[in-house]
Amino acid sequence: MKIYKQNETPEFEMIRAAAPEDDGARQYYFIEQAKILWKQQFESLADSGEAAGRYESELLLRLQAEGKYGTFHIATFGCQMNARDSEKLCGILEEIGLLEVESENADLVLYNTCTVRDNANQKVYGRLGYLQTLKKKRPGMMIALCGCMMQEELVVDKLKKSYRFVDLIFGTYNVYKFAELIYMRLCNSEMIIDIWDKADQIVEELPTERKYPFKSGVNIMFGCNNFCSYCIVPYVRGRERSREPEQIIREIRELVADGVVEVMLLGQNVNSYGKNLETPVTFAELLKQVEEIEGLKRIRFMTSHPKDLSDDLIEVMKNSKKICSQLHLPVQSGSSRILKEMNRHYTKESYLALVDRIRTAMPDISLTTDIIVGFPGETEEDFEETLDIVRRVRYDSAFTFIYSKRTGTPAAALTEQIPEDVVKERFERLLTEVQQISAERTGRFEGQTLDVLVEEKNSQHDGYMTGRLSCGAVVHFPGDESLIGQIIPVKLEESKGFYYMGKRG
Repeated sequence: MKIYKQNETPEFEMIRAAAPEDDGARQYYFIEQAKILWKQQFESLADSGEAAGRYESELLLRLQAEGKYGTFHIATFGCQMNARDSEKLCGILEEIGLLEVESENADLVLYNTCTVRDNANQKVYGRLGYLQTLKKKRPGMMIALCGCMMQEELVVDKLKKSYRFVDLIFGTYNVYKFAELIYMRLCNSEMIIDIWDKADQIVEELPTERKYPFKSGVNIMFGCNNFCSYCIVPYVRGRERSREPEQIIREIRELVADGVVEVMLLGQNVNSYGKNLETPVTFAELLKQVEEIEGLKRIRFMTSHPKDLSDDLIEVMKNSKKICSQLHLPVQSGSSRILKEMNRHYTKESYLALVDRIRTAMPDISLTTDIIVGFPGETEEDFEETLDIVRRVRYDSAFTFIYSKRTGTPAAALTEQIPEDVVKERFERLLTEVQQISAERTGRFEGQTLDVLVEEKNSQHDGYMTGRLSCGAVVHFPGDESLIGQIIPVKLEESKGFYYMGKRG
């Protein structure tokens, strides 16, 4: 991967020379420097009367009342780790003095991108065309791109050539450097591109604006060593890097003190956690430490690779009072032949044996999965094996995907690509099977009274709230917003196939 260099102005060089060396302190320094420039820009607009033309009157009054200097919008594509990164980016922008808005007609628009499938890339390119139109009408608008898609050299080259109106491009390794990059762009009229091909340090102690005040994702590791033949993630997220358990525990304690009752431990393969630490720690051992945190009510995690899921982890989950009764266990295919081609390092038989051990220990656990249809060389017999494993495991839900060819992965070089019409027909058959089983599985708790974490006001039914069971199932029930963030008993009166209607127990 090419590491792009950016132009640096004398102004930036002078400010940078005074910046602290510590990575965390350095970024807080640049937050303040960016705030100064953004404030000056906003005050200039106000003094000249241009602010009234840029912002609707109600929004302008709000900016002035709250002491904000502009607006921003973040669109997040992809996984839970991207969502967590976006919370950090949002926190940095709010510290700079910008107000988050729902509209892309903002002073700064950031796309946090995903590149797992090609359609994710195409969606971003499509949105950029719209942003170009907005930018022509909004002088000074800043457009920024980050995330996995930016780690692809061909993508960045295309952006440099055909999307020159983009202001700032950075990748997955230097998200923490966002404030510094914003300041650099404010000092520079040219496109800023800062892409790294690796990172040794992990910088987490930065401002974060959580979507929900009562639950939060927590990164426990970054990168992936598995190199599944279809997957581009190891190439854009790098090799596995685990955080020290002390750092993780401290962060969770701080979150709990701030009102968080549920955490989601995040990693490309959490079961590999701790292998690269100076003093190795297993994921099961980390979970035991998290379990002991007073005030924390629920623990979730994702994603688990089947090849690394240990009996120790099963035992910890079985005995835990806080770990949710849900496990995401991607199978990808039911064919051992295809699994070998995918470089998954397990067979259909070993996967089913693992499921048996999990269900023996935790009979009521909800199992969810990922499945790819149309992997190169997949025969009808291979696909029938996938249907068979779906019927035997009986997943509570499954994320189903059509194989997406990703340049640079081993699978992209395979010549036996499956005809589009065949893939679509198989996909529809799989989806029908998954949905039927999911509806049956969801209904097994009908009539019971179970604990629900109340998450938000129901957008479809007045006077109703929405929350989740430990197993992840959604529940709608009468209530008011005072319940948000609480865990309360709810009687599950009726299963609607993919969710429940209930009433307070």
